[in-house]
Amino acid sequence: MSVSGIEAMGFTPYVAPQVPTPPAGPGGVGGVGSASAAGSTAGVQGASFGDLVLDGLDRLEGVQDRSDQLAVKAATGDLQNLHDYTIAATEATVTTQMTVAVRNKAVEAFTEIMRMQV
Repeated sequence: MSVSGIEAMGFTPYVAPQVPTPPAGPGGVGGVGSASAAGSTAGVQGASFGDLVLDGLDRLEGVQDRSDQLAVKAATGDLQNLHDYTIAATEATVTTQMTVAVRNKAVEAFTEIMRMQV
């Protein structure tokens, strides 16, 4: 879905990396009989998990920087539309909350892995 004007305000929509569909096997496209569905990740192309995390943190920093810049403009009276700051501040808050939630889940997963007995 596209909202006209969002790009004009400097926001770039997030586009999730696409995972290719596994080739058709004896069980059909991605079916149970497919060799690629059995756990092989050789056919998957894309960014590594670390690259995705760094990209997310860069986006978070950009959103917070924009919010900070608009806050200064609002405080000095240079901002024409106060709703621009309100939107940016809300976006920064939601983005930060999402980042913290993902971090908490990653730490929880790491802790569970460390508890596993070998």
